[in-house]
Amino acid sequence: MTTAAPAAPAGRKPGAQAVAPGSATHWVGPLLVLIVGMFMTVLDTSIVNVAVPTIQTEFGGSTADIAWIATAYSLVLGVVVPTTAWLGDKVGLGRLYTVSLVGFAIGSALCGFAWNLPSLIAFRVLQAIPGGILPAITMTMLFRIVPKDKFGTAMGLYGVGVIAAPALGPTLGGYLVEFVGWRLIFYINIPVAVAGVVLAVMMLPKFAQQPTYRFDILGFVTVAVGMVCLLLAFSEGASWGWTSYPILGLLITSVLSLALFVLIELEVEHPLLNLNVFRVWPYLNSLLIMSVLSIGMFATLFYVPTFLQSVLGLPALQAGLVVMPQALVMAVMAPLSGRLYDRFGPRWLVVSGLLISAYATYLMTGLSVYTTTTEIIEWTCLRAVGTGLAMMSVQSSGMAALDPRLTSSGTAINNVVQRVSQGLGLAALSALMVSQQAQLTADRYGLISASDPRVTQLGLAALYQLAQSTSLEVVVTSFTNLFQITTWLTVIAAGLGLFLRSGGLTATGPRPTMAD
Repeated sequence: MTTAAPAAPAGRKPGAQAVAPGSATHWVGPLLVLIVGMFMTVLDTSIVNVAVPTIQTEFGGSTADIAWIATAYSLVLGVVVPTTAWLGDKVGLGRLYTVSLVGFAIGSALCGFAWNLPSLIAFRVLQAIPGGILPAITMTMLFRIVPKDKFGTAMGLYGVGVIAAPALGPTLGGYLVEFVGWRLIFYINIPVAVAGVVLAVMMLPKFAQQPTYRFDILGFVTVAVGMVCLLLAFSEGASWGWTSYPILGLLITSVLSLALFVLIELEVEHPLLNLNVFRVWPYLNSLLIMSVLSIGMFATLFYVPTFLQSVLGLPALQAGLVVMPQALVMAVMAPLSGRLYDRFGPRWLVVSGLLISAYATYLMTGLSVYTTTTEIIEWTCLRAVGTGLAMMSVQSSGMAALDPRLTSSGTAINNVVQRVSQGLGLAALSALMVSQQAQLTADRYGLISASDPRVTQLGLAALYQLAQSTSLEVVVTSFTNLFQITTWLTVIAAGLGLFLRSGGLTATGPRPTMAD
């Protein structure tokens, strides 16, 4: 009996042949194209921070005003990322990637042309729209073009950009700002984006356009409000006060909006994000571990340069050069861990990597005013070995556990969770650091009595020197306490790593299809 041929999926021309990605042998070239777009956007988030003082000098404005260069970008990312799953299905992943590269180049050019602070902030908002789309859809595309048994190798190559870009940003940004000019940190994106567009047109396969449904407006509004309020609270908590009415109002609004978002997504027929990903324990476990890894990595990238500048007195560029070796180490470790992942699975790679990171972070609790830059380079490079082993392995294992139909939602949620964990981690650690410095300062000065004869016998110069050394001691102690907390968080994450899969994957299993 003859059966009718199945109808072509929506978005594919009748007669087009579907090719399973696992059967494609030419996936390395397209992967390198994806790395270009992802690396550019991740680098931009860290390179801009170095130029903030110079921009403030040229445009003026208060510290709170100038902070909106970064805050506005982060808020828009929180709104855009949840829509990437729907946009990828609606527009097509390949077309959306190319358009986003063009959009990011245009946004970067406008930022470079900015004539005052309000115009720069407005252009950063425009730049953030494609900047939020690119990192999310590149991972979705990766899992659709790479054979299942090569996930680790592919994620290792992909991780070179993910891990190395944030560490290279301060060094590159410091050099450009000091020797060329701050506008070049935006202009440098243009040739990279143009090259990415040309390579994408030449090398990316044509992805099958997925069936799309009506946009989930209620889900979008609630998750957008929730993410904006949450990220704004994390950004402004230190300056507005964590117990102030505006911050408490933002946090309450965020919790209520996100709770309403969950209820809506569980009820609607075609949700903006498929929350069934949270029913998959390996994926949920990977999110928990990734959150700790993100907190630890960005805490190191943020607080080590701060220590180098505020305690050891190094200039910004030299501080950036001290932390740059760890980026090179991670760039080497990420591809290596990918190959090991394909062979042995994620469990022992992640556990050993996290324990190495925990030990290196523990070494950082020995920071003092006498710590040398050589010691800091050694500690950060050792931590980079552990991070390089663990990060892409845990991310690969979580995504590989998902049904192919959940990949788009999984990558979007993965990006959101990483961004929120970075913001929450830095905000919480910074708040703890500030409160500890206040308490330690009060305790130290409480030991000194104004009526003590030894105090009255000191001259003004000696008293000033005593105050300076006491202040420096307080700052150093707060840094060591911060790294102690990060150490124990990493140890806990290593415990969660024991629940990950052990053993490599095979190339069998259902995979999404691509059009020729």
